[in-house]
Amino acid sequence: MHALAPLQGLGWNLRRANDARAALRQLQSSPRLPHAVLIDLREGFQARDLDELGPALAAHNAGWIAGIAAAQLEHEATRRLIRDYCYDYVTLPCPEAVLHTVIGHAYGMAALACGAGGHGADGIGVDGMIGQSEPIRALCRSLYKVASTDAPVFIAGETGTGKELAAMAVHRHSPRARQPFVAINCGAIPQHLLQSELFGYERGAFTGAQQRKLGRIEMAHGGTLFLDEVGDLPLDSQASLLRFLQQGTIERLGGHEPVPVDVRIVSATHHDLDRAVVEGGFRADLYHRLCVLRLQQPPLRERGGDIDLLADYALQRYAQETSRGIKGFSPCARQAMHRHPWPGNVRELINRVRQAVVMAEGRYLTATDLHIDDACGGAPVTLEQARDTATREAIERALQRNRGRLGESARELDVSRVTLYRLMQRLGMRGAEEVAGEETAAG
Repeated sequence: MHALAPLQGLGWNLRRANDARAALRQLQSSPRLPHAVLIDLREGFQARDLDELGPALAAHNAGWIAGIAAAQLEHEATRRLIRDYCYDYVTLPCPEAVLHTVIGHAYGMAALACGAGGHGADGIGVDGMIGQSEPIRALCRSLYKVASTDAPVFIAGETGTGKELAAMAVHRHSPRARQPFVAINCGAIPQHLLQSELFGYERGAFTGAQQRKLGRIEMAHGGTLFLDEVGDLPLDSQASLLRFLQQGTIERLGGHEPVPVDVRIVSATHHDLDRAVVEGGFRADLYHRLCVLRLQQPPLRERGGDIDLLADYALQRYAQETSRGIKGFSPCARQAMHRHPWPGNVRELINRVRQAVVMAEGRYLTATDLHIDDACGGAPVTLEQARDTATREAIERALQRNRGRLGESARELDVSRVTLYRLMQRLGMRGAEEVAGEETAAG
């Protein structure tokens, strides 16, 4: 317990279990709450101990971290426990900051596994929008306010930030929640088809119109119409949409009678509509009709720790989907994710993690697996820093492929075991304490 004592002052609720049964009882006493569990292995660990630990290790609401002594990774039973059951390991004693970070990540993975966070302002997910950062909390507060009205809502934000999720949340929390939610991407439909998609057509309106077809506006009657990428609407379609907003009626192509339609409009775009209005690419009168209430979707690069939450969520989802034994992200991967500018925002992050889960060779995803080691938007680095980063990556990947076996990793890297130890020590990598231990013994 003394190894965790510094964490008490950081807000963690600490409990001690003297054996596996006691740990299991504590986990079972609050099955809906996540736990980070540090198992102290410094007094030794044998393969037969797995039988006793099995039920506790299988608990869905626990993220396990192994606390080991220097050189303990040489033992097969310890490596197996870490490889198959633990989120991470630390060599004890270790710096308080390292322990805090590792336990925080293990707790986050346990929270995802047991569904903690649910649908509240204090959770990790609200209406599908995963995050705890102040920008996403501010968005959710504004979202609930605008949802209670019937006024048009405009959602601004970069590509991939989740504007459609926000639109759906507005609908779900509105008085129209039991009515249809209909979305149309105005930039994905050819211009010559856009009018018929929006307003529908009558039988015989044009060649091939065999029967009446309702447009998206009419399909949303009583509910919410989401106009995604509304900034891509051509000017003639803008005029037709404005007429509908003014009159509350539509005319199907080939029809002659106005059809009354009652919908709430939610629109979004990644374009700067204020600039488009000034430049004449978007009608000012339509803009003012659409932008009565405004929500701003924050870019991922401004959401801090949400990057870890989203990455962990995507990892768990796709690791289960593909039945791959991916355990988590390497420290270098997390650092790279926080340096990367994420021009494609949440969509880019999810896609990179999904690809990495399928293609990765090791149990922990690295920056190379995510293809962001060369795409980082951090500060310029010196040649020595770049060389150290590449060396660290190569060592981490070798250790992962060889399941922590240092001798085999050294052979793969074509260096001696002592050279590998010294490189790890210089780079401040976990396990480097073994260098000092072996050199002292040799002396």
